[in-house]
Amino acid sequence: MHLIFVYNANSGKLNTLFDIAHKIIQPSSYACDLCSLTHGALSEKQAWKDFRDRTALSIDFLHKDEFEQQYNASYDYPVILEHVDELKLFMSAEDIGTVTDVDNLISRIEKQAEQATNRGDK
Repeated sequence: MHLIFVYNANSGKLNTLFDIAHKIIQPSSYACDLCSLTHGALSEKQAWKDFRDRTALSIDFLHKDEFEQQYNASYDYPVILEHVDELKLFMSAEDIGTVTDVDNLISRIEKQAEQATNRGDK
């Protein structure tokens, strides 16, 4: 299974600096729930890194500007998409907004991936 994680942030060094400052100064108003779940202010959370290292899932991570340029598509961000022959919604921004922490995110991803595999989705 190939998943594409699209963060509600734009790429580039200046944008990264603004994101870091925002996470530190006013984390409750940060616009990317996925970023907040997977990353602290300065680095990737260890539980997330461990998941990425051990998972059999094929995963790509893109900022929204990179995704829109590469796929010529737009969603309500952040979003996790499944890519087989076409893009299919795996977790919407609304779904991601209900996730409580990184461990809950990992659990939901693994459960949904297992269900998709059992249905015959690749």
